[in-house]
Amino acid sequence: MTLGGPGNSLACVRVYLDHNATTPVHPLVADEMADVLRRCFGNPSSTHADGADARARVERAREQVAELVGALPAEIVFTAGATESNNAVLHGVLGGDPTGGRLVTSAIEHPSVDEPARLLEGRGCEVVRVGVDPDGRLDLEAVRAALTEPAALLSVIWANNETGVIQDVDALTALAAEREVPCHFDATQAVGKIPVDFSSLPVDWLSASAHKFNGPKGVGFLVSRTGRELPPHVRGGPQERRRRGGTENLPGIVGLGLACELARRELEERRREHARLRERLWAGLEEKIPGVRRNGPPHSVLPGTLNVEFEATPGEVLLEALDLEGVSVSAGAACHSGSVEPSHVLTAMGRTAEQARGSLRLSVGLGVDDAQIDRVLAILPDLVSRVRAA
Repeated sequence: MTLGGPGNSLACVRVYLDHNATTPVHPLVADEMADVLRRCFGNPSSTHADGADARARVERAREQVAELVGALPAEIVFTAGATESNNAVLHGVLGGDPTGGRLVTSAIEHPSVDEPARLLEGRGCEVVRVGVDPDGRLDLEAVRAALTEPAALLSVIWANNETGVIQDVDALTALAAEREVPCHFDATQAVGKIPVDFSSLPVDWLSASAHKFNGPKGVGFLVSRTGRELPPHVRGGPQERRRRGGTENLPGIVGLGLACELARRELEERRREHARLRERLWAGLEEKIPGVRRNGPPHSVLPGTLNVEFEATPGEVLLEALDLEGVSVSAGAACHSGSVEPSHVLTAMGRTAEQARGSLRLSVGLGVDDAQIDRVLAILPDLVSRVRAA
């Protein structure tokens, strides 16, 4: 049975294949957070026993996060999520440079990197956006060339949110290290899904969100290498060693910590099962539906992510048809001001606007099983035929 949100009467009948957008909260995480809400209401900055209990829970969560990503607990800064973490890095490194600085990034970044980059660009920062090949992998020679000139930061998405394509982080960090350029990875889609070891990479900052791996929304973290601390991006208190002011989101942080612990314990099992379900889905689509193409390679992608182009099929219409049948997916296009814009990730990979608009992202995770995959495969071929005919 698919896990649904509170109050969702269709939770038992819907198939949720949009785990890259957000994931259901793990039941153990929800239970732990509920316990905190009921019994642990102290302010972690208070010196009495209630505050000390809250502080202990924050620090335990910090240890759990550090254990998952191979960092030191002191390197973990709790935030409201990866969007805040990404903004903190870009503005912290480049925002105070009166000459504008220079940022090297990619053409396939999430808006939480691309939008602050555009803002900085408007203030005089030079932004170099390196392209990708048809499989969505960064052109490493172009990265090398971009880093031949002095740069303040290399900021790259570790695993793409739309295609699931995983970048060669070893090669990228090596190129940055050669030029002594600080390096940041948006690891939002990677953490909790594939191994991430901060200690083994010469990377300075790493961002993630709890809700991408069965934790709560509204909480995440920034890993900040010792000696590479940023100026505080939220001022107003001594919290997080004066790196991020404001009373801590205690239930969210506890939920994040437990989600990290569960992900660490179950990582290999999750990877195998999600990859198996993904390939079962792809094999069925390829067999049952003519004119389908996989966006991205079969390997070097997140275990649970499948991005598929349906030729001559408007993806947003197909998405709506699936939704009416009780299946949640994501389209390769977004609606802005009444117009359907193709995915910038897919067009960067060389897909035409029409091909991008005809693509869907189907991502599996907690609660998805063989029966649900088979249900999708039973209804999708007919839906595609009807949408194409219309």
